[in-house]
Order: sequence, then structure tokens, then C-alpha cells
Amino acid sequence: MVTVRELGLPQREASRDDLPGRVTIWEVGPRDGLQNEQAIVGLDTKLEFLGRLADAGLRTLEATSFVHPKWVPQLADADDLLAGLDRREGVRYPVLVPNERGLDRALALGVETIAIFGSATETFARKNLNRSFDEQFAMFEPVVRRARHEGLQVRAYLSMCFGDPWEGAVPVEQVVAAGRRLLDMGCFQLSLGDTIGVATPGHVEAVLAAFGDVHALAVHFHDTYGQALSNTLAALRSGVTTVDSSAGGLGGCPYAKAATGNLATEDLVWMLDGLGIEHGVDLDALVRTSAWMAERLGRPSPSRVVKALTGG
Repeated sequence: MVTVRELGLPQREASRDDLPGRVTIWEVGPRDGLQNEQAIVGLDTKLEFLGRLADAGLRTLEATSFVHPKWVPQLADADDLLAGLDRREGVRYPVLVPNERGLDRALALGVETIAIFGSATETFARKNLNRSFDEQFAMFEPVVRRARHEGLQVRAYLSMCFGDPWEGAVPVEQVVAAGRRLLDMGCFQLSLGDTIGVATPGHVEAVLAAFGDVHALAVHFHDTYGQALSNTLAALRSGVTTVDSSAGGLGGCPYAKAATGNLATEDLVWMLDGLGIEHGVDLDALVRTSAWMAERLGRPSPSRVVKALTGG
């Protein structure tokens, strides 16, 4: 594998005034990435994956999900994973929690940060949550209230923020209204998801501007049309400082056949380095980790940086 240092490229360039000095990378590969895999990944491999990611400097690792194993068989080992996890000092391990039963499990296993997963559209709320657009908020309210009472941080995901495969374009005001309802419940952060990867930088800027204060916002882009990095740059210039990404570009979207998965963490880190933005990640160690996982999955990583540094 070729390292960044061996390439002789500048690791940092002068930062711009319109960009943040530091970005928090919310690593979703162990959960959002692996949940799309058809072949079950073994528990030991998942635990080693989390350990390697922590060793590479990532400090937020979304570990698993407490959804019913009928819907996501890949994450049926969530309890065993959390029980066997070597929790590193300074690293948080959020868990996706869909309902109060999931919250019960999270509390029993000492989880400190949970995430809920809402929809900006009626159709996806019904397909993904079996709830109407309004009913989803009624489902989330007792989860958030009780989690906060127990001292947990609650993050909210909002999917279909930039386009829906059934409803088409999603009005910006509809996205803002849904997002505000989740934040008003007491969620400390709202991650805006481009679930089918159709966003463009101008659209991203418009949505973020409509929210006004962006301090509680994060972004979650899929790379279906090759726009994930440019969309991320637009978000950073709009004031966002937390970006979701997946090591090696793991993941995908069952609602867009051409979707190539989440923004790859390596590709994000490469761009942040070039912009002089701090992130705390050892890129070479991360590339080795993603190459290791790709071997276990039996296919090459879709990350362009992983391909470039490992010779494809």
C-alpha cells in the first residue's frame, strides 16, 4: 500500500475563512454500512472493525442498531456486540434506537448516546417505520423524553431531505418543519440525509439556509451521482461542522439502484486535509482498515482514496 507520506503531497494547505477549523466525523460504517450487507458479518470481525477504527483516530463510531432482527438480520447480534465491545477512552459509540423497546436494551447495556431515524416524507415514513408522517413523531417523543431523563444524548436522523423515490422533490419547508419537530423534542443534533444521493451543492445550501442557525445540524450524503464531496464542501461553507461518513464507502441505498453507498470516510479525510481542516484521523491507518474489511467482504472498496492508495 502506498502511504500519503510516500506520495510526497502536502498534508495541509492554508484554511479558508469560510470553512471551519475542525470537523467531527460521525463514522457510520459499523452500523449503516454493514447493515446493507447480505452475507452476515461475524461478531469478531465487527468488534475488530470497531477497534481498528478507534485506533485510526475516529472518536464517534455508530456501533449498531436495536431494530428488530427480522428487518435487519445483519445487526441481530447488537446485544452481544455491545457486551463484548472494548470501549476506548474518549470514543463514543452511538446506537440506533427505533422505539422504547430498543431504548430498554440500550439502557441495560450502558449506551450513552442514541439516535432515532425519522423521515421528511409521508411515503418513506410508512415504508420504513410503518407510521404516517405525523405518527412517527408520536412514536419518537416518549423515547427522546425518557432517554434524556436517563441522561442520554439523543441524535435525530432525517431521511429523504433532498428527494424521495416515490414523491420526487421534497419541499424545503417540509424538511425544515420535520427537522424542527425533532430538534424541539430535545435532540442535540439533526443529521440531514440525502438518502438516494440526488442532492447538489445549491440544493444543500438552500436547505441549510432555510434552517437558519446550523449549529445543531449534521449532513449525511450518499454518492449516487458523485456529488457527496461537493455537497459536503457546500455544507462546510454553510457552517456545518459534523459530517457522517462510512469507512471504505460501505453501505448503499435499496431505493436507488445506482446508489454507490455512503460518502467514504477516506475521501472525506483527503479533502479535509487539503483544506487544512482538523479531524484527528490517521488516513493511512484508516485505509488499511477499509482494505482489511473489503477482503472480508470479498469485494474492493468503492472509496476512491482506498483504491488509489492500495493500487485498486
